[in-house]
Amino acid sequence: MRYRGSGASKPLLLLAHTDVVEAKQEDWSPEFDPFKFTEKDGFFYGRGTADDKAQTAIWVANVLRYKREGFKPDRDLIVALTADEEGGGYNGVRWLLDQHRDLIDADYALNEGGGAEMVMGKRISLLVQVAEKYVMNFRLEVRNKGGHSSVPEPDNAIYQLAEGLQKLARFSFPMKFNDVTRNYFTQLSKTETGPLAASLKRVGEGDQEAMRKVAAQYPRWNSMLRTTCVATMLEGGHASNALPQLAAATVNCRVMPDDSPEYVLETLKKAVGDEHVSVVASRTGSRTMSPGGVSTLRPDLMKQITRLTDALWPGVVVVPSMSTGATDGKALRAAGIETYGVSGLFNERGDVRSHGKDERMLAQSFYQAQLFLYDLVRALSGVVP
Repeated sequence: MRYRGSGASKPLLLLAHTDVVEAKQEDWSPEFDPFKFTEKDGFFYGRGTADDKAQTAIWVANVLRYKREGFKPDRDLIVALTADEEGGGYNGVRWLLDQHRDLIDADYALNEGGGAEMVMGKRISLLVQVAEKYVMNFRLEVRNKGGHSSVPEPDNAIYQLAEGLQKLARFSFPMKFNDVTRNYFTQLSKTETGPLAASLKRVGEGDQEAMRKVAAQYPRWNSMLRTTCVATMLEGGHASNALPQLAAATVNCRVMPDDSPEYVLETLKKAVGDEHVSVVASRTGSRTMSPGGVSTLRPDLMKQITRLTDALWPGVVVVPSMSTGATDGKALRAAGIETYGVSGLFNERGDVRSHGKDERMLAQSFYQAQLFLYDLVRALSGVVP
C-alpha cells in the first residue's frame, strides 16, 4: 500500500509481518485460544499480539487516519505487510526485493525489533534496533544399526544423542560486545542504580567480569553478549519395540553479527560432536543467513524519536540496540535500505511471551505506541510541531 506524498523526499517504508509461529491450544492456559483475540485484565492475548500483529495494525490504522485527515506528507509512505517472516523469509521481504524492488525502495524503513522496556511497571527505555543477530539451524544426528528392544545394547542412538545435548547445555560461546551493544549497556546504566548500574557501565567498557554478572542477571542480556545455541526439536526411533536407528535434534543458533557461519559450525563440532554425534548446518525450516550490517544512527530520525519519547514518557532513555532475534530488517540492510526497529510498545523486562505460552500485549501500551508512531511518521514526513 502506498500513501502518496509530494515527492519532495524519498519514500519511507513502514514494514511489519502478518505471519506468526505455530501454536497449540494444549500449550496455552485453558482460558485462552492462541488464535482468538482475547482482552483480559488490561492485556490483549493471542498468537501474534506481540509479534507482529500489533505493529501491523498500527501501520494500517495510522495510514487510514492520515487519509481521513487529509494529511499531505512530503514523501510517499509505503506500507509493506509481509507473510513469511517467521516461516522462512523466502516469500516475504526478500522476494519483494528480488522481484519488485521498485515497490518498496525507500530512503529507509521503520520496522519491528526495537520495543521498549518496563521494570515493575515503570517505563525505563525505548529501544531503536539498528542491528540484529542472524539465524543458523544445525542438526545433531546419531545413526545406528538398531535391533530388537529385547536385546538392548550400550550402543544406543538416543543415549548418545542425549550425551551430546548435555554437552550443548553446558557449553557457552565466549562473551563479547560490538559498538551497538556497548552503546546499549552504557545508556542502560543511566536507568539503574547501585551495583547493577556500575556493572552495566563496565560492560560498555569491555569488563569481562561485569559481562558475566550482567549475563546472569537477565537472559536477554546474556543473549546480547554472545552467540547462543539451543536445542528446539527432537526426533528418534521408529517403533516402541525396536532399538533406535536414528536420533536427531534441531539446534537453533542466534549468531552475533561478527561471528561467521564457519566459526559457529566448527565451534559446535568441537563442543558437541564426537565419533557418534554429527553436527551439520541445515537450511530446512530455517532462515540461514550470513552476517549483516548496522544501520547508521540518522540524526534526523533519532532527534524525532527522542523528542516524542520525552513528550510521551518523560525520563525514558532512548537506546540504540541489537535485536537477539532476526527480522526482515536483515534483508533490507543487505539490500542497501537502512532499517530501524522502533515501535514504542512497552513490555515488562523478563516477560517475553512472543512464540510462547499466552502471548500478550499490554493494551495501554498498544494505544500509546499507536499515537507515538502516528506522530513519528508525520514528523519524518514534513510535519513537526
